[in-house]
Amino acid sequence: MKSKRVSKPVFFIIFALILALAITAFFGVEDYYGDTRKLYLKGAKDIRWGIDISGGVEAVFSPDKEGVSITTDDMDAAKAIIETRLVNKNITDYEVFADNRNHQIIVRFPWAADESDFDAQSAVKELGETAMLTFCKNEDSNDVILQGSADIQSATPGVDQSNSNASVVQLKLTSEGKDKFAAATAELVGQKISIWMDSTEISAPTVNEAITNGEAVITGMESPEAAKELADKINAGSLPFALTVDESKLQIISPTLGSDALNVMVIAGSIAFGVVCLLMILRYRLHGFIAAIALLGQLAGTIACISGYFSGTSSFTLTIPGIAGIILSIGVGVDCNVIAAERIRDEFKKGKTIDGAIDAGFKNSLSAVIDGNMTIVIVSLVLMGAFGTDENIIAKLISPLFSLLFGSSITGSIYSFGYTLLIGVIFNLIMGVLASKYMLKSISQIKFLRKPFLYGGKNNG
Repeated sequence: MKSKRVSKPVFFIIFALILALAITAFFGVEDYYGDTRKLYLKGAKDIRWGIDISGGVEAVFSPDKEGVSITTDDMDAAKAIIETRLVNKNITDYEVFADNRNHQIIVRFPWAADESDFDAQSAVKELGETAMLTFCKNEDSNDVILQGSADIQSATPGVDQSNSNASVVQLKLTSEGKDKFAAATAELVGQKISIWMDSTEISAPTVNEAITNGEAVITGMESPEAAKELADKINAGSLPFALTVDESKLQIISPTLGSDALNVMVIAGSIAFGVVCLLMILRYRLHGFIAAIALLGQLAGTIACISGYFSGTSSFTLTIPGIAGIILSIGVGVDCNVIAAERIRDEFKKGKTIDGAIDAGFKNSLSAVIDGNMTIVIVSLVLMGAFGTDENIIAKLISPLFSLLFGSSITGSIYSFGYTLLIGVIFNLIMGVLASKYMLKSISQIKFLRKPFLYGGKNNG
């Protein structure tokens, strides 16, 4: 059966797309009006580096609840919400400890990507408002309808398909909050219910009808980002009590690496990447050149997912183990291309033509590549479940065991490793399997490149 050919322009189209992704993902797209920076696409410099690379800040939070008994459950609930608040901001390299005896919560987290003056007091504000969340009648913060996690279960951003996919926030209440909200909305039809964090109003939607099922939709969001921001604030603000920061205990944490270590890693990584690509080209000729392009696309895609390149996403915290995940995923990408190249060589030994060898080589290598990559995907998901937040079933099952064995101080670092490894493998499947195949099949249709030697075979003279 004759193999299906791929037209010549396909190579140039895929190559141009990968090159565009690489340039924009590494350097970002921005413009300046005087001293004002307008950011269109985030680049590598917008990545939030972990404490081990750039250092960070340590803050001590205390419950603002004098004269009332504070239980261990109260402290654990506050600790869990702070962790969720950090993850909502894609701050995964963090340490949160609950000191039940002194009723304090110690939090350590890295500097923001654009932090330059290392102001600890300013950095703490990045956690969001440390306050009790309340829903109030109209805009009177003293006339409370719902309060904290006792009444508010969750909030998620969404779209209203009946209104041109407008951005909304979907609100779910507890059984206690459901009854309170039903009575309040029946009374306030046509009026507002304001949402507050302590003394700060964060939203004031209008009640259109009585809501009796414990599920409400907040409309009027300007964008998906605004909807996500409000949902994150509602979720993060459902504390069992307000928290205050002891400014006398704010500390700057020095990075475990030297100040120039990041630049050294970038230079060393770039040299290593170049050497690997050169060896691939020397060994596998034209296929090695295609593999180098695919590896560049894989690396660019991974950086894009970390930096917040894609709309609606934030910069992910990248730690040293996270960098190790990127390197390991590139190694998997090299392996993927090597397997395909060796299979193509085997097909040439059987007397196949260029088109037949490429088709059979990729087909015969697919099962081995998929098996290897899926194994790593499973490992990555387990690591993210074990060292991430306790909101998913994997984390609920295995995170207690991992915390017992390794302690909580490495949680964010290992989560970063699992995340970068997973993203790298996904882009390996896209670039190393699909893009490589179509680029190689396309470029093999160019007349002066139709020489078996360039694909691992022998010239017939």
